[in-house]
Amino acid sequence: MKALVTGGTGFVGSHVVRALAEQGHETRVLHRSSSKLDALDGVPFESALGDMLDLDALRRATEGCDWVFHVAAVAHYWRADPKQMFEANVEGTRRLLQAAHENGVKRVVFTSSAAAVGVRADGSPADESAAFNLPPSRFPYGYSKMMAEVVALEAVERGQEVVIVNPVVVMGPGDLNIISGEFVLKIKRLGWLVPVTSGGVAVTDVRDVARWHIAAARQGQVGQRYILGTENYAYAYWFSLIADVVGAPRPGFPVPSALLPLVADGIDLLRSAGIQLPIDGNQTRLGGQNIFFDFSKTWDELGGPIIAMRQSVQDTYDWYVEHGYVKGDILSRLVQLFSGR
Repeated sequence: MKALVTGGTGFVGSHVVRALAEQGHETRVLHRSSSKLDALDGVPFESALGDMLDLDALRRATEGCDWVFHVAAVAHYWRADPKQMFEANVEGTRRLLQAAHENGVKRVVFTSSAAAVGVRADGSPADESAAFNLPPSRFPYGYSKMMAEVVALEAVERGQEVVIVNPVVVMGPGDLNIISGEFVLKIKRLGWLVPVTSGGVAVTDVRDVARWHIAAARQGQVGQRYILGTENYAYAYWFSLIADVVGAPRPGFPVPSALLPLVADGIDLLRSAGIQLPIDGNQTRLGGQNIFFDFSKTWDELGGPIIAMRQSVQDTYDWYVEHGYVKGDILSRLVQLFSGR
């Protein structure tokens, strides 16, 4: 098969390209002329220069392809301008699907997000049927991915073969932009000072995510969602697992759920004053909830995960060390000193 991957220079996309190459597929990557290609070192691929909003470039990129993996998105939602995010995530998807349709692409796998899936009020795992139910103004990223899913389903109604995948928090080597890997670097640096809330998170490894993408192209049901995940963890357990792997003192600074709205308001105030933080108020407000998901549909139809999360964290940390992301400073040394390490 010949496949186009958008977002192929990024974290998830580069792993999709690698997995395709390993399975013997011919791969084309859509990227800008200014894009860094470090994530694709050693991987054979054909370049297609262009922007996600350039319809003519998308037409050229999709020509002759059997599959399209639409991974590209504005995902760093606490750093992005919402208008730019909606334009890229929604309109970019619309234009890509148009180009794929015009060129007779057999199947498109659209990378949405678990952020577009609804959250259960009782904290029980949500499945693919759960509709997005958070305030759009407070959670623009999830809302933008939900709206992009609407565009994808409209294409299905017109006869296109589109499968939607919804990854949870993705770990693993190669997280160049430190999206999910922030967990690892923060705990390595701050150890027991990292606050622990009462909620929980769903996690998976990027190599399983890439493998599930290809399985979705082969055997996923058209017009269906697949939540890509491995484990649901309470934050207390997840942070302790990371700390043990990276050799840091376990986080033990509990934050009562009742305080989270006040903390979130403070974060919003600082951000409105132009102070850049690695988290936003909306993330903080969800910190007391279990953002858990049911992965059984994916495991039954696309196969179960292969990479255990402890191994995923180890590989993430090792990659960060190898590439110079882990750096000691006065605060990290003090944390180690007062923890007796």
